[in-house]
Amino acid sequence: MKQVNAKRNIVTTFTKGDIFSKLSYIIFGLSNIRNGQVVKGLIFLALEIVYIAFMIMTGSHNLYMMRTLGQNTQGMTFNESLGIYEITQGDNSMLILLAGVVTLVITGFFIALGLFSIYSGERARSLKEHGKRPASFLEDVKSLANENVHFLFLSVPVIGLSTFTVMPLIYMILMAFTNYDQDHQPPGNLFTWVGIKNFFTLLSTGDRLSATFWPVLGWTLIWGFAATFSCYFGGMILAMIINSKGIKFKKFWRTVFVITMAIPAFISLRVVSTMLGERGILNVLLQQWGFTASALPFLSNVTWARVSVIVVNFWIGVPVTMLMVSGILMNIPAELYESAKIDGAGPVIQFLKITFPYMWFVTTPYLISNLIGNFNNFNTIYFLTAGEPLTLDYFKGAGKTDLLVTWLYKLTKDSNDYNLAATIGIIIFVISAVFTLVSFSRSGAMKNEEGFQ
Repeated sequence: MKQVNAKRNIVTTFTKGDIFSKLSYIIFGLSNIRNGQVVKGLIFLALEIVYIAFMIMTGSHNLYMMRTLGQNTQGMTFNESLGIYEITQGDNSMLILLAGVVTLVITGFFIALGLFSIYSGERARSLKEHGKRPASFLEDVKSLANENVHFLFLSVPVIGLSTFTVMPLIYMILMAFTNYDQDHQPPGNLFTWVGIKNFFTLLSTGDRLSATFWPVLGWTLIWGFAATFSCYFGGMILAMIINSKGIKFKKFWRTVFVITMAIPAFISLRVVSTMLGERGILNVLLQQWGFTASALPFLSNVTWARVSVIVVNFWIGVPVTMLMVSGILMNIPAELYESAKIDGAGPVIQFLKITFPYMWFVTTPYLISNLIGNFNNFNTIYFLTAGEPLTLDYFKGAGKTDLLVTWLYKLTKDSNDYNLAATIGIIIFVISAVFTLVSFSRSGAMKNEEGFQ
């Protein structure tokens, strides 16, 4: 008997299928009904009818309103019978955009349902054509506990991901192409589409906004590399010292350095921020002991503040790298070091030729993800300096230690410039995605998946 061919694509299913397969592109489930899967076909058809009813009642209106995001603004009218002014409700651009996004996501599910219906009907037709009986509805339900259990387990995460991740993400992306700022706040005022104007404003060179964006981006990159590699090499050196043969009480020393991880990071950062203040304990002690005549500007001077956040992040981040590196060091084959000693290699050569290449090979994915994480390291900057010191040269409250992500937060929380915040979010995503893809594709861990040689 010929093997059943169920791997046709959307085009060949239409060109090589029968008349019912072709009509299934319009009437969902028709091919299933024709080939014995009546209940399954009726379910496909019912879902299609529900979607069409939804589009007729509200969906098409939602998509139509997305063109302008509303036209009727909220106003005041005089009620002659009461002798007072009353608020007349207008359109709400925010709700219009949200309703449009919901409609788009539902339409995406409808397209996926249509494709599944077509493929399901074609498989039923192919089975019947080859003398086999298509599975009944009860058999399909029972298969969800066996060979198709992945459909059952993935359905809830997919629905949750679409509701709480995909829809907000689409909403945020679309917001970057509007003028939803402090001057266009619904329901009192409407906002509308402005195309890529926000991107031009941010990336241009003749605007105060762009004069803030580029320095903040530069500091974000400097911070990301400094925070990542200081913790990486610091943790590596610390792990090598603790794991060396001459050091006793290795577990004790590991515990001492890991204690910082037992306290939530934001609490540690707030405490350190207080300690580094002009009247903090560190400045008080330095002045009492005679080391300085006045308070040191740990958080009030640009250079001091930037160095301070890198040093504090080093203190918080080194234990994590130390623990990871300790485990990797224990897995490096001892034969490599023994062979190196026989060849006359000293500790430095062993580190450069064996330890570091092995560490770099194993930890490259971690290093890349940690670097991207530091580009978006909100906690360290916000809880330690809140982006300060502030400057009048920057746009709307941005400070000299602000990262793009903390500035984005301020734009939404303090000034309600949601369009600019969404634009910055997209730019951060593009930079992070491009850097991650390029780094992973060029890393030894990706090129040589078989292992370190």
